[in-house]
This record gives sequence, C-alpha cells and structure tokens, in this order.
Amino acid sequence: MTDVLRYTAFSDDPDGGNPAGVVLDASGLDEAAMLGIAAELGYSETAFLTAPPEGLGGEDGRAFTVRYFSPKTEVPFCGHATVATAVALGERIGPGELLFATQAGPVPVSVVRTDEGGLRATLTSVQPQVEEVEPADLDEALAALDWPAADLDPALPPRIAYAGARHLVLGAATRARLADLAYDFARLEVLMRRLDLITVQLVHRAADLVFHVRDPFPVGGVVEDPATGAAAAAFGAYARELGLVPADAVLTLHQGEDMGRPGVLTVELRAGDPRVRVGGAGTRIA
Repeated sequence: MTDVLRYTAFSDDPDGGNPAGVVLDASGLDEAAMLGIAAELGYSETAFLTAPPEGLGGEDGRAFTVRYFSPKTEVPFCGHATVATAVALGERIGPGELLFATQAGPVPVSVVRTDEGGLRATLTSVQPQVEEVEPADLDEALAALDWPAADLDPALPPRIAYAGARHLVLGAATRARLADLAYDFARLEVLMRRLDLITVQLVHRAADLVFHVRDPFPVGGVVEDPATGAAAAAFGAYARELGLVPADAVLTLHQGEDMGRPGVLTVELRAGDPRVRVGGAGTRIA
C-alpha cells in the first residue's frame, strides 16, 4: 500500500493554508496510479517523489525528482505541494537545503526551524516570464468570472505570468470584489486550457507590499486553491516587471481567508536575481 502523507502549506495550523498529499516513495507508481491517488485524496495537488535524475546531485540524499498531480491532471510545478513536501522531508532528514527536479526545471528549497519549533520552507523559482493578455481572452475571462471590467484595478494591469506554471493575473479594485467569487467553472476551464493556464491569480492590493489573493483552479478539478505558491512566484515576477514594487522587496500575500483556510505566503524579490523566492510554514495534518 502506498503511504500518502497529508500536510498543509503556508500555515502552521492544520486547518489553515493549502492541504497537499505527499508520497515520499513513488518509485513503484506509474502516471495512472499517481493520478488515481491524487483524485482519491481530493486535494488540489499531491506530490510524488522518486530518485533524482543523473547529474542533479543526489549523493547526499537531499535531491529528488518530484511530480505533481491534481485530481484531474498533472501540473508542471506546484508551490504549496513543494513547501509541504519540504516540511515532510525536514521532519525526517532534518532542516537544510533540498533540490527538486520538476518538469519546470530544478527548484532549490531551503528548510529552517522556526523559533516556535516548527518548520518553514522557501522555494526558489525557475526563470520567470510575463506577457500581455489578448483583449479577447481578457474579455472571456471576465465573462466567465462575471466581473465587469470596471471592477478591475487599473493599477494592476492584466498579464499572464510564469514562474514554473502559467497564471492569469487580474487585479480587483476592492476587497469586496475579490471576496465575491462565483464563476462559470466550465467556461473558465475551457479558456484556461486554451491558454495553458494553471490558475487565475485574482489580486487586491491592501498596502504597498501586502496583497490578498484568490486562485480559481478549474483545470485541476478544484473550484479554488486555498494557497498557491506557484501563482505567488508568478505574481512576484509580475509585480517586479511592472515596477509595482522595489527591486528588493518582501511581499506578503494573504490567501484562503474567504475559504476559511487562512494562509500567509512570503514572496521575496532580490535585485539582480530574476528568480522569485516563496516561503511559508507547513505542518502535518493528522
């Protein structure tokens, strides 16, 4: 029987953050089995670990190949499952540096012990990209969300951002607009599949470096992702590309509050380094 661990990421409370499945030894599983486990578990993603590829550097036992499956499909990269997996490994082999070989590329992860005795993991993204959104695609996204264009924040222009997975970033002018999320699941899924999007990153700016976010995830078979590390990394790249924040900055993203699973994601930008660092706490779910 496959041992499936359950961890939450971006919270030190098992009832907060985003739950993920973690399979530390998936060497005997094929893709169909991994998808079946992820579907049965029902979390937005489950991570499956196998030996690292040749040349990655797994001699110290701290490098792994990681694949991520939602209940509906495999995704190239998942931030919250990365954090959850790193915390699970930290409990077993100790804090320190890890290296994950993902379909998006190598992802280093640092695990440290907090003053409270828990564990916190910070991933470093692959090279990010930001691109324009076609007007017709934006119109279709707004129609699927049932958002009037007037509800968008003009200071947060729509873009597609990538830091391991593609996300459509849309700015909400008010917190109330962000809180009122009732969308056409099938219609948004069709658009997202055509644009190769993993989530739609809905954002409201609460302060210079503080944001509230929500992430519809219909392509994964999930209405909403409670805390989305890959989208947080993409958003960090977006905010830097558009000059919304300083080149050196630490952003705080609050997610999951509207779902009753509050989590906090820390997004670090460093001048001269295009990669984005996303960190947060994690803990096991009994």
